[in-house]
Amino acid sequence: MIEKFLRRVEGVLPDYSAYVQCLKMPAYKGLRVNTLKLSAEEFKRISPFPLKPVAWEENGFSIEEEKPGRSLYHDAGLYYVQEPSAMCAAPLLDVQPGDRVLDLCSAPGGKGTQLAQKMQGKGILVLNEKIPDRARVLLQNVERLGVRNAVVTCADPESLAEKFSCYFNKILVDAPCSGEGMFRKEPSAAEQWSEENVTMCAARQKKILVSAEKMLAPGGRLVYSTCTFSEEEDEENVAWLKQEMPWMRLLEQKKIWPHRAAGEGHFAALFEKEEGEQFLLRSHKFYSDKKAENLYRAYEKDFMKESLKGKMATFGNSLFLLPEDLFSLDGLRVLRAGVKLGDCIPGKTARFEPAHALVMSVNKEAIFNKVSLSEQDARKYLQGQELPASDVKGWCAVLYEGWPLGLAKGAGMLKNHYPKGLRHGTGTDAE
Repeated sequence: MIEKFLRRVEGVLPDYSAYVQCLKMPAYKGLRVNTLKLSAEEFKRISPFPLKPVAWEENGFSIEEEKPGRSLYHDAGLYYVQEPSAMCAAPLLDVQPGDRVLDLCSAPGGKGTQLAQKMQGKGILVLNEKIPDRARVLLQNVERLGVRNAVVTCADPESLAEKFSCYFNKILVDAPCSGEGMFRKEPSAAEQWSEENVTMCAARQKKILVSAEKMLAPGGRLVYSTCTFSEEEDEENVAWLKQEMPWMRLLEQKKIWPHRAAGEGHFAALFEKEEGEQFLLRSHKFYSDKKAENLYRAYEKDFMKESLKGKMATFGNSLFLLPEDLFSLDGLRVLRAGVKLGDCIPGKTARFEPAHALVMSVNKEAIFNKVSLSEQDARKYLQGQELPASDVKGWCAVLYEGWPLGLAKGAGMLKNHYPKGLRHGTGTDAE
């Protein structure tokens, strides 16, 4: 199949021989600094490996490290492992704090968390992934990076479009594709390539774009991106969208080839929707169990110097800090809305148990009760081991070089409360 693919590429690339030669070279690798926790300049001073700036993302860097996910800074959420060209699409949206943003095909979360950094915790960010297993990986990355204003959903684009008519002013559609741009990074994708799959992907992408346009507010912007080179999925789908929806104006499009730029293959097109009447979702009131909120506030006094502000809501026994101006969740399959603060355990003496998401999302300087670990002990903690800590009592944040990794409870030993699903060897965040 790869020979048939190469013949197609030869027909459109004047510098085809240079592309073929580049396929023999190692794939580009990169990371994006999580500015929700620290600046790129701060990370440069502590980076465990050399960094080379990415031209299209101010917080992105090319690296040569083979396994960057092994650094404890990764577990602390200081960066996201992301191939350089994958960083090109999100900046086109020019997301601002307070925007209503949708990442329609979001897993594993690279572009969605990239958008979250620009929002700085303000506005509504919906991160959707229709495949449940991938949606759970997405949620893990959202929590690790400390995103506080996200709603993570697991829904089909058509069902979302029925609820969110003209609601979002920024939408990213990083559509499932034939993956031609990732052949160096994922050789199995080359083995599975076929013209039939290209045709199937192009048709599926059109359906997704129809749903996305329905959710875009007049005057809003939409970015359509893929990690493939096929014109059927890229330029032809852009032309189709312009023809079928003439109110969608093409502002810019770009294509990255690995022999021409420092990144694997990627395509992105930016559209703007003509102004017109805007329909917003009806507001919805959320209620919190006052007993649950009081339990949390009592815990908060011992754990943090600052009190969290904002609306809280209970779902079952769990207490959440909601994003501002949250829409109705009725009828949606939602994995998470805002930040899970913890669980209220009923009984004769009700108690509050904090959540991993809480410690990963708060200002590290605001934490009272904390314990700092050496690199060796931090790695043991991430494996789920208990550690000696006779001087620590009650719930505490576990830190490495000042950065929270998770929670523990001191009672003679440091009882490990790092989520089992995240313990080393089980998680991923590569895009």
